[in-house]
Amino acid sequence: MFSVIDRVSIIIPVAPGETAHERLLEDIKHLNTEIIISSESSRAKSLNAGAAKARNPFLWFLHADSRVSAENISRLEQELTRRSNVLHYFDLAYEEGGLATLNAWGANIRSRLCGLPYGDQGFCISKTLFEKIGGYPEKVSYGEDLLFIRCAKRAGIRLNRIPSKLKTSARKYHQHGWLRLTVLRQRQMIKLMKQEL
Repeated sequence: MFSVIDRVSIIIPVAPGETAHERLLEDIKHLNTEIIISSESSRAKSLNAGAAKARNPFLWFLHADSRVSAENISRLEQELTRRSNVLHYFDLAYEEGGLATLNAWGANIRSRLCGLPYGDQGFCISKTLFEKIGGYPEKVSYGEDLLFIRCAKRAGIRLNRIPSKLKTSARKYHQHGWLRLTVLRQRQMIKLMKQEL
């Protein structure tokens, strides 16, 4: 018997030389579903190219350094069965803890109160709705996930929070410095919210 997750295509954008997705592939290798690794000149193009190749009716976009648990999959199945015509996203958590925990807390509050989840929260949407939105904006060098959400809301597509923590790596905070990257992300968000769609 087929489950709802069998009707999902998992799309993972991977930058040239990146290997973080290898752990993610271990997490999902037991699933009987389509997995697409997409590597184009930008993340937005990688996401759109992966979506174009997908054969299943639902698209689940995962960052390369995401970690997927059995509980994530179970909750996604439940939500897809309950509501198939919305854009689903998960709560965010960082594997390493530390100061990045504050960022995850802030991201989850922002998502619930403002309806602005980011791509590392594992967007899942039907291919029909994805095409209605027009895919990820490719003319930006960053923030394609936030602009995608804005376009979805403008198209009248509702968001659905999945009450399950999708873990990701805080390596960029360690590489660039927590305060520096946090401030940069806030400035980028403000700029993107002012950008014309």
